[in-house]
Amino acid sequence: MAEHETGQRVDDEGFVVDTEDCEERERTHRERGTARPITVVGNPVLHRECRDVTEFDGELAKLVDDMFASQRAAEGVGLAANQIGVDLKVFVYDCPDDEGVRHVGVVCNPVLEELPAERRVLDDSGEGCLSVPGAYASLARPDYAVVRGQDAEGRPIAVRGTGYFARCLQHETDHLYGRLYIDRLSKRERKDVLRQMAENTPRYETVPND
Repeated sequence: MAEHETGQRVDDEGFVVDTEDCEERERTHRERGTARPITVVGNPVLHRECRDVTEFDGELAKLVDDMFASQRAAEGVGLAANQIGVDLKVFVYDCPDDEGVRHVGVVCNPVLEELPAERRVLDDSGEGCLSVPGAYASLARPDYAVVRGQDAEGRPIAVRGTGYFARCLQHETDHLYGRLYIDRLSKRERKDVLRQMAENTPRYETVPND
């Protein structure tokens, strides 16, 4: 392990170590924050690319706190800013990988790295979304992902994940470019997901679509 110039620990390949002090870091954010209702499919903010984060200030820090609080209230493993109605490219996560290792962090202005062909092993596990409550569908995604962006202070970071955590990184990055996971499904699969959503009552507060 090495020390990042920003003070964050990175591994020998330059990736932020997001598995340390997870409980304390998540709780600190959450206890400072206020849970907000979740936007659902059909809300315009979910269906367009978000604005880049350019101001790494107290307002952004407060948003991150609120996002952690909202994520916990909705029992999610990842949350993008537009899922609480904010048009900014930032997501938070509190997600286990397939080995059960917990990862906690925040990424601003994320960009998914193109994987070389030999790393593109697809996993067609089930996927759900807080913005499509009560619904799930199988969706093939690579079982490894690398996201590059900035932390909440504007410093460059890289995050990598495998299995379920890789799915989370891809899912949340998609959100910030205006794409829901159901947009990657066939028309028939999408129709089934929306039917599931209509038949279920969200277990957390949502923003009604006018």
